[in-house]
Amino acid sequence: MKISIIGSRGYPYVYSGYETFVKELAERLVKQNIEVTVYCHKNLFKEHPKQVNGIKLVYLPTIEKKALSQLVHSFQSIVHAVFSNTDIILVVNSANGPFGLISKLFRKKTAINVDGLEWLRPKWKGLGGKYFYWASKLATKLYDEIINDSIVMADFYKKVFNTDSIVIAYGANIHYSKNPELIKNWHLDKNGYYLVVGRLIPDNNSDVIVREFLKSNSKKKLVIVGDVPYKDEYADKIKSLNDDRLIFTGYITAQDCLAELFCNCFAYIHGHEFGGTNPTMLQAMASGCAILALDTPFTREMCLNEKHAIYFTKNVNHLKQIIEYIENDDSILEKLKETSRNRIIENYTWDRITYQYLTLFNKMLNRQ
Repeated sequence: MKISIIGSRGYPYVYSGYETFVKELAERLVKQNIEVTVYCHKNLFKEHPKQVNGIKLVYLPTIEKKALSQLVHSFQSIVHAVFSNTDIILVVNSANGPFGLISKLFRKKTAINVDGLEWLRPKWKGLGGKYFYWASKLATKLYDEIINDSIVMADFYKKVFNTDSIVIAYGANIHYSKNPELIKNWHLDKNGYYLVVGRLIPDNNSDVIVREFLKSNSKKKLVIVGDVPYKDEYADKIKSLNDDRLIFTGYITAQDCLAELFCNCFAYIHGHEFGGTNPTMLQAMASGCAILALDTPFTREMCLNEKHAIYFTKNVNHLKQIIEYIENDDSILEKLKETSRNRIIENYTWDRITYQYLTLFNKMLNRQ
């Protein structure tokens, strides 16, 4: 079996969820004697080996503009793939929905992981949101298989686009603290801080989390990992807040440091509002974190309702009250920490996810 993967920045370039997904899936597929080709952004790689860790790599140039870079690259990649001997093309990102027409014309079996409700996110207001909606709708018409990463998201696609989809979640690897001294880089102590990880954008609700934390009587720190790679009023307003309890780390590229921040926090606070199975939430559970999560259908699915999380809303004083309650009696957090990794083992291991993709690929190949 030969699989081509399109829509990420490439391999082994690990930058975000897509690249992590490609890395974890492709490496495991190769171990199953599957021939895997990953299409890479040529400008992001200093060297261009034809193969790394048994994974074949194709490097194609693109326009270095934020809005067009991935679309131009995906278009070129799918054109290249349909003229290759690949059996199945796996595309990630619903923005690539229109390109399913190319694989359809050339009768190449193609699946797309649509990844969330991008058109509802505040960052894609106006034309961007309209494009994502249109592209997602086209994907349901043009691709052989639609993959959603949560049951809630699959139900949404059924309701909005009247289409069935395969549910295959995202994965995570179990982590334990190996070098807790690394958190001293920020003068932190174990259980002495709350952790937030994510870009400083409205749909991650960092403003709500910071507002509620500062109103609480907590003596702990609030560590915010992430930023935005551009000048932004929303992010600047949050970072301008002056309080000794706030620590803005910016982006952290050292994965060992980030892992220690997860493993040693008092609680991880998750404010992401849109999307299905969230990679950061999974990393928190895989690290044994107690989780305070924004109450959404997606977080409830991931955490089995109250079994693995405490939920807050955006209502004024709600998260503040939760923070003060758990600091007065942290026994509930200890129970959450004891069981959080179990949820990963039960449903979100990369081996499980790989098996589900293999099952799908075999079904696609056997279909006439």
